Amino acid sequence: MIGYLRATGIAPHTLFTGAGYGPAPLGADEGAERPAPDRLADLDCPAWLAPRLEASLGPSFEPVMRTLQDRAPVFLRVNSARADVETARTVLVQDGIATRPSPLSPSALEVIENARRVQTSAAYRDGLVELQDAASQAVVDMLPLDGVTRILDYCAGGGGKALALAARTGAKIHAHDADPRRLVDLPPRAVRAGAEITVVPPAGLRDDARYDLVLVDAPCSGSGAWRRSPEGKIRFTRDRIAELTALQGRILEQALRHVAPGGVLAYVTCSMLDDENSQRVEALAQHAPVERLVDRQFTPLDGGDGFYCALLRHEPGGR
Repeated sequence: MIGYLRATGIAPHTLFTGAGYGPAPLGADEGAERPAPDRLADLDCPAWLAPRLEASLGPSFEPVMRTLQDRAPVFLRVNSARADVETARTVLVQDGIATRPSPLSPSALEVIENARRVQTSAAYRDGLVELQDAASQAVVDMLPLDGVTRILDYCAGGGGKALALAARTGAKIHAHDADPRRLVDLPPRAVRAGAEITVVPPAGLRDDARYDLVLVDAPCSGSGAWRRSPEGKIRFTRDRIAELTALQGRILEQALRHVAPGGVLAYVTCSMLDDENSQRVEALAQHAPVERLVDRQFTPLDGGDGFYCALLRHEPGGR
């Protein structure tokens, strides 16, 4: 807090007075002037991680790190199965919730007033909107759905992307996660959204099950969303990134087995590190029958969280 006050031009001693509810006056050491922070401290970036992030982000590194120091915006996804964007905005206004469209996705609304009311609002209760970051929605917009009849959300977690897919397609959607506890809220969310999604437990996913589209939203550093969970940046270590990249590689191998020949494997993370993104795709492509169709890196400079998405076609004749 002392550092924050100094960074914003407020002399700490004017608030640390001990009067009323104010904190006690600062001690001599606490009140002493400090030298200006170095570049990485000013950016609030772990020194060991900075070279990897800078190599991944290039000239965007400093602006992105500064953006991560601010509060993240709150976004909603309008459920097109229940309402169009303008209808959803009108219903939200009735509960005092003001929004504006986001350029990242046609279904995304940024909440600009009374975000805390969203989950008690009529629009949320009746399934017109869901809480979902705009970049996460943009990733779902990238997924090719023409001719797709079977979809597997392989690392579904809470099921946000499965629900967004259900709003876009009538394809059969299966949601799977290695930890079934993450999926417990999906059935009631699907009912509220008017979506049909089948939860498939790990033991229920047959080895020979094949899908036209398999989405892998892999466990990752979460570096694209650190402004939502700053603790993740503090706790992230070299050992952890090694564990994650190894896990991501295994998950991609496992998920590819469920992609029908000619189908698409979509690899997604909320990371901005090449270690977890393009390098994992390149490692898979070195020995697996896949063709990279497209990839894209979103950063907080685009308006939402940082996300990566690569679309890989499973070439016919592959395993």
